[in-house]
Amino acid sequence: MKRALVRFRNSPFNKFIRRHQKYGPIFFFIVGFIFDTLTLGRIDGWYVMIVLCLHMLLLTATLFAFNLIDDGKWKNTWIDKYQDYFPLAIQFFFGSLSSAYVIYFSRSVSLSRAASFLVILLILLFANETLKKRISNKYLQFSVYAFISFTFSSFMIPVFIKEMNNIVFIISGAISLACSLFLITSIYKTSPSTRAEIHLGKMTGMVLLIYVLINTFYFFKLIPPVPLALENGLVAHDIRLENNRYIIDYEEEESLIFWRDHKFEFSHNPDDNVYVFSSIFAPTELKKSIFHRWKWYNKNTNDWELVEDIGYVIEGGRDGGYRGYTFKKNVKPGLWKVEVITEEEMILGVIDFEIKTTASKAPKKLKQKVF
Repeated sequence: MKRALVRFRNSPFNKFIRRHQKYGPIFFFIVGFIFDTLTLGRIDGWYVMIVLCLHMLLLTATLFAFNLIDDGKWKNTWIDKYQDYFPLAIQFFFGSLSSAYVIYFSRSVSLSRAASFLVILLILLFANETLKKRISNKYLQFSVYAFISFTFSSFMIPVFIKEMNNIVFIISGAISLACSLFLITSIYKTSPSTRAEIHLGKMTGMVLLIYVLINTFYFFKLIPPVPLALENGLVAHDIRLENNRYIIDYEEEESLIFWRDHKFEFSHNPDDNVYVFSSIFAPTELKKSIFHRWKWYNKNTNDWELVEDIGYVIEGGRDGGYRGYTFKKNVKPGLWKVEVITEEEMILGVIDFEIKTTASKAPKKLKQKVF
């Protein structure tokens, strides 16, 4: 073992790391982000749950060990041999865990719902790169941990208990808050150097502020209720169910707007129905009432008018998401949007389009998709 450590310390790889160590944390943050992007599958898969739980556990242990280095706690122990690599490990786990939340957001068709949290993650990344002490800054370090802990709990606990609602979200946040404060106070009591660097009251206030901020984002519907995710959303001219397959006829988007499959301008004959299809991913055994909220934009009042809520119950477990559709007849021309919402009115995504009345019975360039 000792020979292996000596060879490693004298290796070109170790010399390269030491020569470029100022770029190490940002590099390992990005590596952690990419690692999850390439390896994460279903959020309720055993591999994903084990990997993310292991990352969270190792992050907590590494943070604790890292903050006791300056107090000489690990001298003459095996931990002392690896302490130079603790900041890199912390950044890897930060990158891996933060990316998991963004990845599962971005799998929803409503990308704007993920943008708010992506902006926060980018701010944290920028702060970490520009602050003089980088990850050694304990205020930054513990704040990022509190944020990561909350996001981890908010989508992992619903997966375990097979339930997702406002109460579950509140409980998940409370558990993450308690864990974050427990870790911080444990380090604070054990480490004299930490007590010299931070004020416990100020640090607690920052963690509470993060807790309130995430709850505000959630209850103002600025983020979707992960682990639920709207995977597909289409406005269509016809939908048929054959051999447990949904066959959808729709007009394809011709512009460069890659995140929308259907054409925004919907050519509608007054005698025909307008269909809206959605597929929603949910963890195995999770049952949830979902609604399509149809809204029409009234140009006279410059406001969206609620036309109708049409609901159905989904059951998680299908790889491509639980499929369902609603339709309406005798619709007005103009701007429309269908909000895909939960019974708590949390928005999973929005399917928008503009109805253009036409006498033609055959819409141009009709495409077909099978789900």
